[in-house]
Amino acid sequence: MEKNYLTVTALTKYLKRKFEADPYLEQVYLTGEVSNFRPRANSHQYFSLKDEKAKLSAVMFKGAYQKLKFQPEEGMKVLVVGRISLYEASGNYQIYIDHMEPDGVGALYQAYEQLKNSLNQEGLFKESHKQPLVKYPKRIAVVTSPSGAVIKDIMTTVQRRYPIAQLVLFPTKVQGDDASKEIAQRIREINEIGNFDTMIVGRGGGSIEDLWSFNTEEVVRAVFESRTPVISSVGHETDTTLTDLVADVRAATPTAAAELAVPVLKEELIKIREKQMRLYNALNNQLKHKRANYDKLSQSVMFKQPNRLYEAFYLQLDGLDRRLKQTITNTLHEKQTQWQKQSEKLMLKNPSEQIKRRHQELTFFEQTLNRSMQQLLLNKEKHFYQAAESLDLLSPLKTMSRGYSYVTKQQHIVKSVSDVKIEDEVTLNVSDGKIITIVKEIESDGMI
Repeated sequence: MEKNYLTVTALTKYLKRKFEADPYLEQVYLTGEVSNFRPRANSHQYFSLKDEKAKLSAVMFKGAYQKLKFQPEEGMKVLVVGRISLYEASGNYQIYIDHMEPDGVGALYQAYEQLKNSLNQEGLFKESHKQPLVKYPKRIAVVTSPSGAVIKDIMTTVQRRYPIAQLVLFPTKVQGDDASKEIAQRIREINEIGNFDTMIVGRGGGSIEDLWSFNTEEVVRAVFESRTPVISSVGHETDTTLTDLVADVRAATPTAAAELAVPVLKEELIKIREKQMRLYNALNNQLKHKRANYDKLSQSVMFKQPNRLYEAFYLQLDGLDRRLKQTITNTLHEKQTQWQKQSEKLMLKNPSEQIKRRHQELTFFEQTLNRSMQQLLLNKEKHFYQAAESLDLLSPLKTMSRGYSYVTKQQHIVKSVSDVKIEDEVTLNVSDGKIITIVKEIESDGMI
């Protein structure tokens, strides 16, 4: 018998149809622990549900995930509603979750605690960020429902306590899907207008679902960023919303919010009158004190004989006048002396006087030079005659005038008999001329 083999794809499609056709798997209610949860921003979420003995893959599409009012965390026990199907690409079966909430704790409360912790870590609830209320507000903005009891209580209280303040209602939804967005928009609108002294944000009591609009991050951040001081009056005294925590002041009831926003006009007027009376009494006492001082001073000797006030100044002025004149005289004398000294110095440095002195010096130097030159010439002339006489004494001509002569041969002086030969022509140089002769005989004295 021939067997029909199925492809993996065919078998997977068959099993997928079995899963989807099973009415028990179309809507399954499960409880389990979140595992392998890695949040992905603005996307589908993939994780697991497990208990002590089994684990199941889970998928939560973006649309369903964005409706959650809490943030799933690793290890959190949850209750989920979804359908079981098979993912053909991997052959794994998994649950596609349509709804999820914490097991044992309400989803809204879980979301409240998570957002509260996150904003607290960010510092939005710190006292250092809170603004003081204006003591005497002129305009008060109220963000609440126009039909609720809140606005009536606030109007009644303000009218009773401080009727000169102007109340401006910014109507808004206080619960529902669009309420938080509208509340935040009204808060920002009030800040954009900018001429309000105080803002009251509130509504009546209710469940956590009813008050949820005041627990959203959008509203909390709008209150935190408000430049106008905010009084929060949401729910009753036992209800605490995140808006209460971030607001500058929290009031237990709308009436309490109005009482915090405005003083009692009658009491303020009484205080003004009391301060007015205190000011009047203080001014009156000051006037009495000043008048008494005036009367006392007007009877003093100085006022009766005012010339005595400046007698001492007259004496002081005379002394200063004498000192001034003496100082001027001394200064003038000192300046005259300095002028005389400077004039003498200037005369010494006068160019005409210097030229005259230099001319005299030049005449003196010329005379000295002439005398020196004459003396030098006389000395040189004397030395010349002495040298000439000495030279004359050493002159061969002087010796030749006494009968001496010298012999030359071819213009060379004959110093020895060996310098000539027989028949050589030699010249006898005498004092008044030359004698040409021929050597006829040579005799040696035997010394050579």
